Amino acid sequence: MVIYEEKQRRIAEGLDCGAKLSQWKDWRWQLAHSIRDIPTFERLTGISFDSETRLQLEKTVAKFPISITPYYLSLIETADYRNDPIYKQAFPDPGELTVQQWEMSDPLAEETDSPVPGITHRYPDRVLFHISNLCAMYCRHCTRKRKVGDIDCIPGRDELTKGIDYIRSHPEVRDVLLSGGDPFLLSDEYLDWILGEIRGIPHVEVVRIGTRTPVVMPFRITGGLTEVIRKYHPVWVNTHFNHPRELTPSAMEALRKLADAGIPLGNQTVLLAGVNDCPRIIKKLVHKLVQNRVRPYYLYQCDLSEGLSHFRTPVGKGIEIMESLIGHTSGFAVPTYVIDAPGGGGKIPVLPNYLLSWSVHKVVLRNFEGVITTYTEPKHYQNTFCDNNCQDCHLQLKLENADEFKAVGIESLLSDSDETNTLIPQNIPRIERRER
Repeated sequence: MVIYEEKQRRIAEGLDCGAKLSQWKDWRWQLAHSIRDIPTFERLTGISFDSETRLQLEKTVAKFPISITPYYLSLIETADYRNDPIYKQAFPDPGELTVQQWEMSDPLAEETDSPVPGITHRYPDRVLFHISNLCAMYCRHCTRKRKVGDIDCIPGRDELTKGIDYIRSHPEVRDVLLSGGDPFLLSDEYLDWILGEIRGIPHVEVVRIGTRTPVVMPFRITGGLTEVIRKYHPVWVNTHFNHPRELTPSAMEALRKLADAGIPLGNQTVLLAGVNDCPRIIKKLVHKLVQNRVRPYYLYQCDLSEGLSHFRTPVGKGIEIMESLIGHTSGFAVPTYVIDAPGGGGKIPVLPNYLLSWSVHKVVLRNFEGVITTYTEPKHYQNTFCDNNCQDCHLQLKLENADEFKAVGIESLLSDSDETNTLIPQNIPRIERRER
């Protein structure tokens, strides 16, 4: 902790001679002082590249720019930077210039599935709403790498209104995911307006926000921001931690603020070669996440975006990691391992094979230990055949909230939620006289 504080002080002073360490926790200061060139990176970290390496790095930055927050820069272990997971996620690699024939600029067809600017409508009941072109940091493994280096800007209200109107006109949309860029790079006031507009649409049940600020700029999570989100519950926030070392005291404080505001938290991790492609690392990561009230949500196979071949692992590595988690740790600490299908096919879950065989009467299964067992199928199951004639279905299809338990008798007099104050038996002459 002392070492990191010293590094933070040195970096802060190196970026701004008049800077005080107290400014370190000002997210706007962090953003304004992002490291955007190789000489500044070398000066602040003490890392020095030879001329040939620097030439290749400059070529990489010319195509895919660099932007690292001072906070995230301070986490790099400079003594072993070539193997450091923070460095690899933040600093350019000449391997990004290698484009394989199967790589695509938009592998998930987000723009193809965009009916109006800013909206990607892929799944039947939910949409992705791109509300920001700003990022706190340019992650080197970004699936939207094609957008890195685009003009940093915030879509205006007129432009965002087109997306909001699309959501309003499609009653099948019950779930809206706010994405970017990073939605938390918007001001509290602008985010308040967006959330208010979306929450005002009757058929929208859930709003989600995807952000990496708790990882790369945790000071953005302020009391003002959490109060804005709290107004529009239910709002879910998904973070993007890829390595246990990213869960610093500052990051954990940001997560605490979000969780204490009643915001359900999830995490989406990308499987990255040389960063976290190890069962031990992922298990430690998910354990630290749940300790901080964050539910591991997805473990992503690295997408087929251009320039990411050096980050990709075989799918078998992901299966190996899942084998180390399922049955070996709490079920809620196990993410779903998915491949986001090229061409816009959506997320496809990939799991180890636990169903070994089956017949009409039995299925053969194996558990995490390799124990092979059977499950006997029911003999007299009456299949529910669905012809979409719900009116004649034998299942009870009353799907709204059931009536809650009603107190009866003496219990109703004791219940704080029941207004009954007197129980009157039938056939009492006095009461009968009143009713005449």
